[in-house]
Amino acid sequence: MKRRLRTIAIVAIAAMLAVGATGCMILEVKERELLYRPMRDYARTPTDVGLAYEDVWINVANDPDERNERVHAWWVPAAKAGAPAILYLHGIRWSLGNNLFRIARWRELGFNVLAIDYRGFGKSDGELPSELQIYADARAAWQELSRREPRVERRFIYGHSLGAAVAIELGATVDDAAGVIAEAGFTSIADLVAQSYAPLDLLVSQRFDALARARALKAPALFIHGTADRFVPPAMSEKLFAVAPNPKKLHMIEGANHGNWNGAGLEEYQRVVLEFVTSAQQRLRAPAAGANASTTRG
Repeated sequence: MKRRLRTIAIVAIAAMLAVGATGCMILEVKERELLYRPMRDYARTPTDVGLAYEDVWINVANDPDERNERVHAWWVPAAKAGAPAILYLHGIRWSLGNNLFRIARWRELGFNVLAIDYRGFGKSDGELPSELQIYADARAAWQELSRREPRVERRFIYGHSLGAAVAIELGATVDDAAGVIAEAGFTSIADLVAQSYAPLDLLVSQRFDALARARALKAPALFIHGTADRFVPPAMSEKLFAVAPNPKKLHMIEGANHGNWNGAGLEEYQRVVLEFVTSAQQRLRAPAAGANASTTRG
């Protein structure tokens, strides 16, 4: 990720030298090519880890003069009836097949999982994604999740890395989610660039300003971050937590990296997630006056 951010910064320098709208448009396309790292072909599916699943195709409406495009998704049902459902939003790289271990983990936690590939990723339609397209894909997927799970108290949004920013945007847009879970989230792409290349952050077009949107969250939020994350500073999740409205919770996983490949703190992770889900459901069933915030370290 750091290498991509450095290249984006170089593109931003070129933007300062560009003349006219055409030059800026070309540079924006180049920025998107550098930022997003989708994988079209992948071999693994939930079947490879012993899970039943359904291929789902979700229509995303475009302008009237453009054809509708489709987002590809997996629906992975939980083992037990009556389980909550979660919309899974992955990060900036790869596609569904490369996120299988994390998707399976959410199913193991007791969720029905609807996991999507944004347009331009995996089998989804489209070529080069954009920030606005990705937001639209998430909203279309949320409608599909709501169709499959009509009970508000059983609908949750989860995102990892870039997906955390998308989850926060969705959670600030819809008012029918029981909770939002943002893992390894950043405050904005511009802030990541600014760490080493300020003031070039002002020229970044794909901003994903999660910090601004976190202030407008309409559902309880759980922020999770590994203390050993070398790609996104853990302090960014702390900032997201600080501005989010109550009720909210921050859970720092000691020793976990950006993808938590080392499996640090998984038992504590499970406890915190399930406690958050239970609390969010109870709040909807019997709204309480005293919303609160808390922080834990696993």
